[in-house]
Amino acid sequence: MITLENLFLSWREFKKGKTKRKDVLEFEFNLEDNIFQLYQELKNKTYKHSEYTSFYVQDPKIRHIRKAEVRDRIVHHLISKYLNHIYDKTFIFDSYSCRLNKGIHRAVNRLRQFSLKQSKNNKINFHCLKCDIKKFFDSVEHDILINILKKKIKDKDFLWLIKEIINSFQKTENKGIPLGNLTSQYFANIYLSELDQFIKHKLRAKYYIRYTDDFVILDKNKDYLEKLIIPISKFLKNQLNLSLHPDKIIIRKYNQGIDFLGYVTLPYYRTLRTKTKIRMFKKINYNNLQSYLGVLSHCNSYKLRKELEKIL
Repeated sequence: MITLENLFLSWREFKKGKTKRKDVLEFEFNLEDNIFQLYQELKNKTYKHSEYTSFYVQDPKIRHIRKAEVRDRIVHHLISKYLNHIYDKTFIFDSYSCRLNKGIHRAVNRLRQFSLKQSKNNKINFHCLKCDIKKFFDSVEHDILINILKKKIKDKDFLWLIKEIINSFQKTENKGIPLGNLTSQYFANIYLSELDQFIKHKLRAKYYIRYTDDFVILDKNKDYLEKLIIPISKFLKNQLNLSLHPDKIIIRKYNQGIDFLGYVTLPYYRTLRTKTKIRMFKKINYNNLQSYLGVLSHCNSYKLRKELEKIL
């Protein structure tokens, strides 16, 4: 797995779109020497993850991002590629974060598909349970994650490297994976795949969709959805040492609108979440217009598009 060829391939994957950044150019200046040194450290197990640079972004809430050095991000790409090869085929179909041919828009399209089935093409109403896991990335327990990984990964060298990445960051003692690492997205899917399997196969929830730490379950029976909350909470606590955010456990009727991943799905149309609209108008400029129009293309937004174009 850890070969010079694979490191160079990971470098090329990492470099796409980042060639003008100073730290990338500095690493590239002595590329062969840097890659060879990194290879020797990995081969001899003397590799140590560097300290992170941290900064904050608002998207829309304030998030604390940790940025790794270039050499470490190349290792992240190498690990992520192999984790994807091992695990992606084991995930449920309706897990949509950080996976090829998935993503936010496919998730909301799937929600629309499920909604039409549950409502018999908008003829009847149904309910949606929406949940959010409290401080998920800060709460991932290292020992639990490593034990989950050990079930499928038997290569001791690969496990050693994964542990080095996991233990490179702690929010609190033995807990937390950093926002900003590519590996964190893969670790999140692997960690929460345990929840997916429980909800789909133990609780037998038919209409379930998850995107990172947000998930929805659809059903005609409100009482059934209410009864799911306790077993899901117990599973999260007992198996993953996580908890649902108490203020974000919501059950709504379909005709009230299902707010999920920035869009609100209603019986005959989909609209943009109000907070997203407000943020969009605050930040609109020529550079991001096409990006915002792309977001709007996935919902009923003719008037909103015209308003944005008029502003510019």
